[in-house]
Formats: sequence, C-alpha cells, structure tokens
Amino acid sequence: MKTQELTIEGMSCGHCVMSVKKELGKVAGLTVEDVQIGKARVKYDESTVTQQSLAHAIEEAGYELVSTT
Repeated sequence: MKTQELTIEGMSCGHCVMSVKKELGKVAGLTVEDVQIGKARVKYDESTVTQQSLAHAIEEAGYELVSTT
C-alpha cells in the first residue's frame, strides 16, 4: 500500500471536501485518510489504482489534481 498527498485546485469550502471525499471513495483499492480544502491524503494498492484514476475521480468531483507527493 502506498500513501500519497494530493494537491487539488479549485476547492474552497466544506461542500468541496465532501465532493472529493465521495468521488475518491468510489475508487476500488483506495482508502481516503483525510480530505481538506486543497488537499487529500489517500492510501492505495499500486497494482490496482493509477494516477489517472486518482485524477479522474477528482475531475468527476469538479476539481483538478495539481500534484502528488
């Protein structure tokens, strides 16, 4: 399992946090550890979750994945 910090652009309120948390929660093999305005910390299985799937989930919530660390 890999833990990553995601930087997310466009979030500004609690509704944004809930939207991102909901969409990331739909990704199989991923556990959402924390979501705050502008960032999220997730843990996932690298064999099933890709950077593209992370970006897609965040885009589905209406925001943009800027970087991962």
